Amino acid sequence: QVRLVESGGGLVQPGGSLRRSCQVSQFTMNYHALGWFRQSPGKVREGVCCITRVCGTTIYADSVKGRFTISRDNNKNTVYLQMNSLQPDDTAVYYCAAKRTILTASPTCAPDEYTFWGQGTQVTVSS
Repeated sequence: QVRLVESGGGLVQPGGSLRRSCQVSQFTMNYHALGWFRQSPGKVREGVCCITRVCGTTIYADSVKGRFTISRDNNKNTVYLQMNSLQPDDTAVYYCAAKRTILTASPTCAPDEYTFWGQGTQVTVSS
C-alpha cells in the first residue's frame, strides 16, 4: 500500500521557520513528481510548491516565492518543505502528495493531478 507520512508541523510565531518532511513508501519515488499543498478553512486546496521527478525543477505559488523551498532526496525517499518568514496567512493544513510522471514532464502543481496523499498536518502561525 502506498503511503506518505508527514512530520514537522506545529505552531510558530510570525517571522519564524518550520521544516516539513514527507517520507514515501511502497513505491519508487524516482518515478514520481512531488508536491506540497495546503488548505485553510473555507478555501479550496492550493498548490504551494512542486518538484519534478529527477531534475528537480520546481514551481512555487506566488504567495510563497522567496520564502518556501521544496527539495527531495530520492535515496531517502523523502521530500522536504522549508518554510521561512512565516505569516498568519500561511496557517493551514499542509499535505504532501505524489504523482507518477514521464521523465521529461514539466512541473505542475494542480491538486487534482496528484494521486497519492499524506495525512495532512496543521501549521499555525500566530503570536
